[in-house]
Amino acid sequence: MRAVKRLSAEAIALVLATVIFLIPFTLMLLTAVKDQAQAADLDFSWPADWRIVQNLTAVIEARDYVLLRAYVNSTILTVASVAFIVIFAAMAGFVLQRRSGKLGSVAGSLVLSGLIIPPAIVPTIWLLQALGLFKTLPGLVLVEVAFGLPYAVLLFRAFIAAIPRELDEAAMIDGCTGLALFFRVIFPLLRPVTITVILTGSVAVFNDFVNPLYFTPGDENATVQVTLYNFQSQYSTQWNLLFMDIVLITIPPLLAFVFFNRKIVAGMTAGAVKG
Repeated sequence: MRAVKRLSAEAIALVLATVIFLIPFTLMLLTAVKDQAQAADLDFSWPADWRIVQNLTAVIEARDYVLLRAYVNSTILTVASVAFIVIFAAMAGFVLQRRSGKLGSVAGSLVLSGLIIPPAIVPTIWLLQALGLFKTLPGLVLVEVAFGLPYAVLLFRAFIAAIPRELDEAAMIDGCTGLALFFRVIFPLLRPVTITVILTGSVAVFNDFVNPLYFTPGDENATVQVTLYNFQSQYSTQWNLLFMDIVLITIPPLLAFVFFNRKIVAGMTAGAVKG
């Protein structure tokens, strides 16, 4: 009886999740291939005139091919930010796990507070202006790294807890200390959680809208999410082009989820169980 109830609950949850995902996704696809007049209705009607190529071309050519520049900017931003997050978070997680004490507890509390305390936009802008990094990609990379580190540190710290300290001691006896100990002995063992951090961090940075909007205004350093503004105005929104842009922006994260969802779950589960 319990098995039947459990299967029923799982089936209901699966159906609800499918409906919640498919309804907006279907509306997005249908609107993206309509003309501007029919797209303004925002309904599930079949397109009277399929404008796939026309809408795609219009989105790419909008504002001197800003979408192509935005894809380049988003790629650079994502790769640089995730690389720094992985390296710094892995090192910080190793130190916090191996060196317990009052200082470690304080540092752990600060890391946890990074997940709880909301970001301060205006002071961050002042700081970037003082450093000469406001409205630049390097400045935005620093912001993304700062916001992404706490979550990654907690994952690495939980996973490193499963690695025996005897391994560190054996490597130190062989003369491997400091950075060599970490990068030659510990870091290769962190492959599952590293993959998880890379995938989740890449999707988070690529899909980020607020930080690029605040810290890199303008078309020169625009990211793909910011290009959604190109097809909105006060009086008339080009819904067909807006949704076509959303489709193009959604493709990379969706493909990453489809092909690597098992690795994401495996890395997070391993860290949770072993920590």
